[in-house]
Amino acid sequence: MIEKNIPLKAFNTFGFNETAEEFARFNSSEELTELLQHNKNKPLFILGGGSNILLTKKVEGLVLKNDIKGIKIIEENNDFVIVESGAGEIWHNFVLHCIKQNWSGLENLSLIPGSVGASPMQNIGAYGVEIKDVFAYLLAYNIASEEIEKFDAEQCKFGYRESIFKQSLKGKYVICHVAFKLSKQAIKNTTYGAIEDELNKLGISNPSIQDISKAVIAIRQSKLPDPALIGNAGSFFKNPIVPETIVDTLKEIYPDIPNYPNVTGMRKLAAGWLIEKAGWKGKSYGNYGVHKNQALVLVNYGGSTGKEVFDLSSEIIRDIKTKFNIELEREVNIM
Repeated sequence: MIEKNIPLKAFNTFGFNETAEEFARFNSSEELTELLQHNKNKPLFILGGGSNILLTKKVEGLVLKNDIKGIKIIEENNDFVIVESGAGEIWHNFVLHCIKQNWSGLENLSLIPGSVGASPMQNIGAYGVEIKDVFAYLLAYNIASEEIEKFDAEQCKFGYRESIFKQSLKGKYVICHVAFKLSKQAIKNTTYGAIEDELNKLGISNPSIQDISKAVIAIRQSKLPDPALIGNAGSFFKNPIVPETIVDTLKEIYPDIPNYPNVTGMRKLAAGWLIEKAGWKGKSYGNYGVHKNQALVLVNYGGSTGKEVFDLSSEIIRDIKTKFNIELEREVNIM
């Protein structure tokens, strides 16, 4: 059923009170087809967990909430399992389900907000792991042909927080199911970030995947605000990838600047470090600002607007460009 002028406050983790001109939910591709037949020549927006969007105005056209659920094993042997999830499943709940089965590969991605369907679209990543590392395939609904198509990793064209669904195929497909190839033997990745430090605090020298998940959750909870308490969309900016020559120049002024290997001739910088170094961390503008514990996170303390947060992000981008000659890019989708 399509509803009119529906508030979206409960459907975006920033908690902005913009409205959708039209709104409906779908639980299957068949329901999606039926809804789209009533939406000819109108703008369309597919909503997942609402954790990676910034609403700056009323959303014109039809907003469809992807509620496709279900988790099932597609293939299994002694070494691995291919598990398929509905796009509408909550990502963290799906990760916990896999960990409970002792399927390894997703534990470093614990507590990332959002839905399973958004994970390949963004190629989400954390603590040395990205979706592309464990991705098997996805099933997506072609809006033009009304048919389901299968995409493998190569067809998805994964990049840093990117996929073909954010580029040339943006707005042309709806992700319905995503499958992951997970190992039945623990593949431990604890060298990135503060995971090993957190495990040492817990007195764990030989961690299980459950231990790694708990460590990641503890780290994220210590640094990132809970969207249920403070409106936010997690990391607002991408970590910039720049030529090594730029990093070498910056190191002459900032010897401690964090930087990480990337493709040949390029290095990844920490956007949070740049923003904090520029003095933005913890800045508050009444009911919105930059989080006190993590400069990458812009927050809505209650009652602010998406336009205010967008304008703040623009100021930060300009300042980082002026101070470091680095162009920051927003990770969230602006609407």
